Amino acid sequence: MWTRVVLPLFAAAASASAQYSTPNSTTGPDADGKYTIAAEGIRAQFVPYAASISNLFINDTNGIERDIVLGFENASYYSVDPLHPHLGGVPGRYANRIKNSTFNIDGVDYHVDANENGGRNTLHGGSDGWDFRNFTVVAYTEDSITFSIVDPDGKEGFPGEVVSYITYTVTPYTWHIKMVALATTKKTPIMLSSHVYWNLDGFANPDTPTASNHTLHLPYSGQRIGVDNILIPDGTILPNERYSVNDFWSAPKQLGANLTSPEIKGNCGFGCVGYDNAWLVNRAQNGPYDWRTSGPVATLASNFSGIQIDVFSDQDAFQVYSCPVMMGLLALKSTQGLEGRPSVVEDYGCVVMEVEDWIDGINHPEWQREKKQIFGPGDEPYVLEAKYVFSVN
Repeated sequence: MWTRVVLPLFAAAASASAQYSTPNSTTGPDADGKYTIAAEGIRAQFVPYAASISNLFINDTNGIERDIVLGFENASYYSVDPLHPHLGGVPGRYANRIKNSTFNIDGVDYHVDANENGGRNTLHGGSDGWDFRNFTVVAYTEDSITFSIVDPDGKEGFPGEVVSYITYTVTPYTWHIKMVALATTKKTPIMLSSHVYWNLDGFANPDTPTASNHTLHLPYSGQRIGVDNILIPDGTILPNERYSVNDFWSAPKQLGANLTSPEIKGNCGFGCVGYDNAWLVNRAQNGPYDWRTSGPVATLASNFSGIQIDVFSDQDAFQVYSCPVMMGLLALKSTQGLEGRPSVVEDYGCVVMEVEDWIDGINHPEWQREKKQIFGPGDEPYVLEAKYVFSVN
């Protein structure tokens, strides 16, 4: 049984830049710098860098253990990797994109670090956003781990200090996420997410190295947020018409089903063929609901491995990125891949599923997302919860 270590709120905040240490290896990270938690049917590993999940092991339909998320072999590589594809981490303090790297709160304009598209917008909190930093491990048991970070006032241009806790817990066949963030000094935008790259075959399907054969279902997502050619929301809400390339609501569909359709060219940005879109999660028409049981908001499944994920979330949007431009630049781990095939991620080799709120909502007051995205001292904390339920078909 691993030791549980818990720090009070402000003690944890004060030590957020410190490294977690334990008196022996059974209560801390392994030789690769990874923390392992496990329950029946599931084993997960995490690193302090970006509070990232690095490995997730599920047995497939033949009882073979598959590592179904991208990550690096050793924790030390996360901070030196030149590509920085946000592998499994928590982007913050504001996930996704901010138009013109600017927003207004109570009549005051704020300008934050413009780190994408030649300085035209901000992505995932800026050049030194949360998923470029080490979190502190403040609690650790055999089935749960909690990370903490303190984001100072003015960091990347954001107003006010934010203290955040990220808790990952596993129960039989289920991975639970809870993210809590507190604005302690000033009003500030907060929107977090989990940026995990999935391949339910562990890149071991002999017929394809991609995830295009994975079936996706978004039963509540008949609409998506309209974007321009650099994926910045343009203020429109678009219909995902039945049988269109963005229709995953009317029936489950393989991610690669429409890759040859003329309609999909530019769907994920200028010249891009695939998906990098924010679908809305419309459950209100069903009346009061409990996110834990109403849903799932998304289901991803693979016929090869038989592994299926049902995603339950309290968030009102769901970003899907189909990895259209990977170009073999990212290496697989030793726990993944197929002998005789290059051990790299090819185009469409993965899919990212981000539970979050409406992207760039801070620049679209007409969407009325302020209470979901702007927080100040004395407000209720920002909270994101999700669970990923695994089964084998």
